[in-house]
Amino acid sequence: MNSTATQHPGSVTVIGLGPMGRAMAGALLDRGYGVTVWNRTASRADDLVARGAVLAPSPADAIAANEVAILSLTDYVAVRAVLEPAAQALRDKVLLNLTSATPEEARAGARWAAGYGAVQLTGGVNSSPSGIGQPDSATLYSGPREAFDRHRPVLEALTGRVEHQGEDPGLAALSYQLGMVIFWTSMLSFWQAVALARANGLKAADILPYATETADSLAQFFAFYAERIDAGVHEGDVDRLAMGVASAEHVLHTHTEAGVDSTLPAAVVDLFRRGMEAGHAGDSFSSLVELLAKPADPTDPGTDGRVREDGLSLR
Repeated sequence: MNSTATQHPGSVTVIGLGPMGRAMAGALLDRGYGVTVWNRTASRADDLVARGAVLAPSPADAIAANEVAILSLTDYVAVRAVLEPAAQALRDKVLLNLTSATPEEARAGARWAAGYGAVQLTGGVNSSPSGIGQPDSATLYSGPREAFDRHRPVLEALTGRVEHQGEDPGLAALSYQLGMVIFWTSMLSFWQAVALARANGLKAADILPYATETADSLAQFFAFYAERIDAGVHEGDVDRLAMGVASAEHVLHTHTEAGVDSTLPAAVVDLFRRGMEAGHAGDSFSSLVELLAKPADPTDPGTDGRVREDGLSLR
């Protein structure tokens, strides 16, 4: 074991020095924590070591150095690959696992860690690396409340706002994935709009004010429809799916006329049409929630994004 990696209060281990892991190690150093780091490519730790971090020669040394180990890796397969050779060092450790995962993967990871006497706190960071260490950034956690409360100062050094969602280690992973559903789809919609704008001689900066105005308006739509959806109300008193189909088809036609990839708008049209076929033409387009809540029909080939000359999707 590296003799310089001695366990002491106020010290934390960070395993995984991608952009997020590096930002977390840096934030801890900024706040006076002793930081031990390990990364498969050791050179990524050079600047952190120059600032006072200790580079452990192995995952086992890194885990043994401190009670708390932050895991910031690609996925849980990588977590297991890194930790399995270090399993004997896990007893009485707290694994702050900030690696993206499904809820079931997080639960399985917590069970695996418990088998070696360690505790896993699952975390979902709602921030980019640039937001780490900032007071307005946030992370959701789940797992043993005692570990959350005891190590809260470390958690708040990473993001200013922290929330414990429950003992189930899968809850934080679920919340993170819920956020990613909205984030990735929303960002793709912006890329789609930019592509369409460019085909018509506009730049991303030209449409930014309109894109921002639309994005800002979504919060009120979310609030309005959430209450109705939870009450099971999909009445067509405010909007009707049939009108939504017409609008979605206009979006699709605009793309095909411009010669822009139409995979995403074609998928939207396909979903709207499935709602129509399910009998929701006179209902609100919020009724698509009920369609999405069911497994997809394995006999339905769906759409591959290709379109006919009239702009309609090919199956």
